[in-house]
Amino acid sequence: MGYKVAVIGATGNVGREMLNTLAERAFPADEVVALASERSVGRELSYGENSVLTVKDLAKFDFTGIDIALSSPGAKISAVHSPRAAAAGCVVVDNTSHFRMDPDVPLVVPEVNPKAIAGYRKKGIIANPNCSTIQMVVALKPLHDLFRIKRVVVSTYQSVSGAGKEAMDELFNQTRSIYVNDPVQPQKFTKQIAFNVIPHIDVFLEDGSTKEEWKMVVETKKILDAGIEVQATCVRVPVFVGHSESLTIEFVKPVDEEAARAALRKAPGIVVVDHRANEGYVTPVEAAGEDAVYISRLRRDPTVKNGLALWCVSDNLRKGAALNAVQIAELLVRDYLKK
Repeated sequence: MGYKVAVIGATGNVGREMLNTLAERAFPADEVVALASERSVGRELSYGENSVLTVKDLAKFDFTGIDIALSSPGAKISAVHSPRAAAAGCVVVDNTSHFRMDPDVPLVVPEVNPKAIAGYRKKGIIANPNCSTIQMVVALKPLHDLFRIKRVVVSTYQSVSGAGKEAMDELFNQTRSIYVNDPVQPQKFTKQIAFNVIPHIDVFLEDGSTKEEWKMVVETKKILDAGIEVQATCVRVPVFVGHSESLTIEFVKPVDEEAARAALRKAPGIVVVDHRANEGYVTPVEAAGEDAVYISRLRRDPTVKNGLALWCVSDNLRKGAALNAVQIAELLVRDYLKK
């Protein structure tokens, strides 16, 4: 007997990827329902190779009988409908920022803290972390287990797909405008994104950091270890899909580079591609459409006593969102919602 699954925000970048990932991984679903806003009702979405789903109205949908909902409609919408689904007995895996720092909602990356899933019983909701946090903590976990992390300095290079379809369209349209010598009109972004980088993701906070940077700090502490200090600078770059991160990590214990490389190679969800030669590293182009977190450029940091530096790349729509949510759902049905 299979499960009934709803995908909330099914017409968005992440929602469509959730449908693709459920089908690709043969999730044990007897029924999958695609939900979105009223304006998308009746739209048809592919599910697997031979199935088509017709979008239903989220606002009118009755979640009674639905076992799991994968939700990515935006924080304000999720704030209303995720608790409504949970009240109907559905376990919600929520990809928005709204519930992440709620102490009664587990924040989960399956390769890092799978046991935290058990906390879903408090509110019926499990939070999916921020995309940039997910790939970073996957990379950090095996190193933390070996050497105990003291401090992380991270600079991100985040693709426009993290800001939605409109952002992807803006990069495309601005690039075309520049080639035909038309004026560039920023709309989704604060400045021109084509042939440029923007050190500004989400709103600014009083201390000068942005909310995206704050998320990486507090989410890492909640998922991995409250004692880890994180300094983040988050940058939007003119890449369609795939986030990259430059990490400098300071450890409590003495670091052995080869032991670190071996631990990363063995860790679930990680692929190490680290050859000190031309093309011996992974870029977002190679990571797009793939499930792994890729590690390259691993090396000692000589500026601190126990330091390593590395390059980390992953598809933000897959491991950074849809895949992580589906992996959580897989653990739910394996360990908690058995039929």
